[in-house]
Amino acid sequence: MHPTYSAHSIRVRVGVLALALSAGLAFPTAATATEAVPTPTVEEQRLTQAVPQEILARSGFDAVAPRLARLLAASHSYAQARQAVTREGAALWRRAVDRVQGRGPAGGDLSRDDDRPLYWARLGMTSELRTWQPGFAVTDGQRTALLDTLERTSRGQTDLHHPRHAEGLKRVLVTGFDPFTLDRDIRISNPSGATALALDGTVIQTADGPARVETAMFPVRWRDFADQSVERALRPYLPHVDLFTTVSQGRVGRFDVERTNGAWRGGFPDNENIGRTETVPVADPATQPQWTTTTLPYAAIVAADTGRFPVYDNTSVTEIPAGGAPSGGGAEPVVRPDGPTAGSTARAGGGGNYLSNEIAYRATLLRDRLGLHDSLPGGHVHTPVLQFAAGNTQDVTDPEFVRNRLDIVAQVRAILAVAVAAGR
Repeated sequence: MHPTYSAHSIRVRVGVLALALSAGLAFPTAATATEAVPTPTVEEQRLTQAVPQEILARSGFDAVAPRLARLLAASHSYAQARQAVTREGAALWRRAVDRVQGRGPAGGDLSRDDDRPLYWARLGMTSELRTWQPGFAVTDGQRTALLDTLERTSRGQTDLHHPRHAEGLKRVLVTGFDPFTLDRDIRISNPSGATALALDGTVIQTADGPARVETAMFPVRWRDFADQSVERALRPYLPHVDLFTTVSQGRVGRFDVERTNGAWRGGFPDNENIGRTETVPVADPATQPQWTTTTLPYAAIVAADTGRFPVYDNTSVTEIPAGGAPSGGGAEPVVRPDGPTAGSTARAGGGGNYLSNEIAYRATLLRDRLGLHDSLPGGHVHTPVLQFAAGNTQDVTDPEFVRNRLDIVAQVRAILAVAVAAGR
């Protein structure tokens, strides 16, 4: 997922389509008064448009948010509300996974492979929770904690269940993203999210034996990443898996295995229409590297026949060379086709400088800080842009759109099979 592949390509690639809330995990404290009720966020306000309502109605997910609203209205304490939020968030994730994987009723005529019902239903739930006015006191911190719980549970971040002692079974962790650039086209679907739903809990047969895949989703919001949502979600699991990859939507008509990730945010607006132009904020910035690298077996992945889209080993980055002035003063960013040079300052990784680059940077930095660089294959894969049929500017789906999404998901599965068998 990257509206930009480098600092220079924001304008050029403006047509290209491309995880908990805040760190407010405070335990509930005694509330003395009910705080002012927040208004819906920019993301939540898009729900009133016709396309999200159609997607929800045609999948049966239009009943999800009203159910949570009823349960919140029936709650007589913070503890009851927390129980309802935890249960319903987890149920939404399982329902979305089950729908994509063909279990249970489809709930409508929208194709089962669609990731968008989960996205819009979650926003309906967060909107209900954000504007909920209980008959008892709830502090801002308590409401934030409930929203955080809803975000994490409905994204599968609390549902990563790899068997620890299954002999011969490899463990794979994959992440996906929400749809984004929705003000450009409200109909957008994200193939990385569809992939996460399609692969969660599945077993892939590889040349090195079976591999069980567990997945989670992340939001397209700068603030969540600054609040360490990626690290919080992945840290408990990276030491116990055999391979991981973050996945997002990238360029038209191609997959990319991103060789290098950069410590720079390029400023493109997120799903809240907020941009950030700065060094990627991480814990212990004094030891923060400008670059991290993939440990996925990229040569084997590129060489394999995994599907109809070509797969590239993308080595390009954008940097300010050593001796330049990162904050200005005449140093212009330089595109390096073969990767960064010694001592340079990052301005874009192979995957750009948006949140796809950032999740790759954070996950691989976490890998390295856990001492797993030499033992754990991990990195980032960009999928092709998911495109509608030519001429479709209004319909929320079409046969070519569905075929493209299914083919992308199938090819990610095949890439994982190659990566697991090749190791490092």
